[in-house]
Amino acid sequence: MRKHLVFIFVFLVIFFLCHETLAQIAPAPPLKVDNITSILEKGGQFTTFIKLLKATQVADQLNNQLSTPNPNDGLTIFAPSDNAFSGLKPGTLNSLSDQDKLSLVQYHILPTLMTTSQFQTASNPLRTQAGDVKSGKFPLNVTATAGNQVNITTGVVNATVANTVYSDRRIAVYQVDQVLLPLQIFGTAPVPAPAPDVPDKDASVPSPKASKGADTGSSGAVSLKFHQPAMVSFGIAVFGTIFWGL
Repeated sequence: MRKHLVFIFVFLVIFFLCHETLAQIAPAPPLKVDNITSILEKGGQFTTFIKLLKATQVADQLNNQLSTPNPNDGLTIFAPSDNAFSGLKPGTLNSLSDQDKLSLVQYHILPTLMTTSQFQTASNPLRTQAGDVKSGKFPLNVTATAGNQVNITTGVVNATVANTVYSDRRIAVYQVDQVLLPLQIFGTAPVPAPAPDVPDKDASVPSPKASKGADTGSSGAVSLKFHQPAMVSFGIAVFGTIFWGL
């Protein structure tokens, strides 16, 4: 009996020691990482936006950023639905260069996490990943009503936040009913300055011959004034000779 008790005691000691050792060696479970592509795929209506995220490699950049342990490094994404993209003029996306497509996608991303309540006190224009707003190239302005409706203005289009697709402590994804078209890419081209007036070739310009003729006419008039007194004097002389001869 004593041998059985000793055996059971030794077995339990060995079991607990092995359990603690295995617990220390076993790796910790991986941290859950939010994947922007999977978030949008669950939304079910962002196929075109997902293609742009992948084509421009912005999806990889966002996923890498979300995998960092810094909890303060948040993101806000305005995701246009497929219906929003279908509202663009045919060929709009195909006409863009690779750089313009990248800027278009980055224009839909804020480098900070913003909740719907924070839009009410946001300082416009908001800074996006597309570039500096001070030069007026990529301005993005938001306004929030009392009913928490968020309106977005780009200078080209006016959009509205339709709903919240996903939100946690690292990222917020909002569906928008319009593709946010930045002023830098889709803005109206400046009106060219008016061309200087060109003189009409058919306009009459005094020719040297005409001027010479005018001078000739003037000289003729002077000649008439010059010879008229002489003829009068000659007439008086003839009259006086005849008169005195009588």
